[in-house]
Amino acid sequence: MKKWIVGAVTALMTLTGPALAEGHGDYPDRPIMLMVSYGAGGATDFQARIVTMTAGNEDALGMPIAIINKPGAGGRVGWNWFASQAEADGYTLGAYNIPHFVAQSIEGGVDYSTDSFEPIANWGADPAVFVVAADSPFNSMQDVINYAKENPGGLTFSGAGLFVGHHIAALQLEKAAGVELAYIPSNKGGAGAMKSVIAGEVLGGVNNLSDAYRAREAGNVKILGVFDLERNSFMEDVPTMAEQGFDIDNASVNFRGVMVPKGTPQAIIDHLAVVVPTMFENRRVKGKMAAGGSPMHIMTRDEVLEMWAARQVTLKELLSGL
Repeated sequence: MKKWIVGAVTALMTLTGPALAEGHGDYPDRPIMLMVSYGAGGATDFQARIVTMTAGNEDALGMPIAIINKPGAGGRVGWNWFASQAEADGYTLGAYNIPHFVAQSIEGGVDYSTDSFEPIANWGADPAVFVVAADSPFNSMQDVINYAKENPGGLTFSGAGLFVGHHIAALQLEKAAGVELAYIPSNKGGAGAMKSVIAGEVLGGVNNLSDAYRAREAGNVKILGVFDLERNSFMEDVPTMAEQGFDIDNASVNFRGVMVPKGTPQAIIDHLAVVVPTMFENRRVKGKMAAGGSPMHIMTRDEVLEMWAARQVTLKELLSGL
């Protein structure tokens, strides 16, 4: 991957004139905005600031990227704005979260779908985990499910919103365990959902591994299970849901990356598609992501297009069954 990216950048530099013709030859000639549909301090915001920190370097875009937060309704506020009001000129980028915006578009009531955006590159894959407060009596997912069976609808737990990865994981857990749970979506994203767990406002929560990693490092939570096909290298002591007897796959894993509105000039899309992955490959970026417990999974534009299409199929089937 790294050799391919370096070679692509070299090729792009020799073709900058033709590739960015028709009025786009100086792109970018001013700072760029990256819209994040979640609040400051959450995993998407935290990671977006890291992966874009080298944008102003001469070997990257040569212009800085500023993060603009438009949180609300599990991402709907930001993505509705991005699909309907953002300028398609290459100076307004957006952070995407999969399965979030795909699941929301399937459920309806939003102004966007995969056809509303053009992916640029993917930087991470952050699985959901089940967390409880550090002083919780629950020490395994079986403890959680036993309580849920004894108290139908009484197991309160938080997540970042409706039809986001956390909610998908919760729906899967209900189905796999045959229990009724009380999922409480936070209007303050993953950071707000985690605060609810730590403060004891709920009995548990589904959150991002990266947020949970930092909370556990601070001694605030216990992590009881991961919603993925295998254990994660950041917390190899935490078993998967399948290991604990629950038939749950990786449909809720949160893929994060950069996209632009539909209608952005193809020359700009092509330029970004080559340069942006090199920003993610930067050694300093990888170091800061690792220090923050944020798993990286770098994918090119073509790979993201395939992933979006595959998730569309998977989520249609999953949500129709739930």
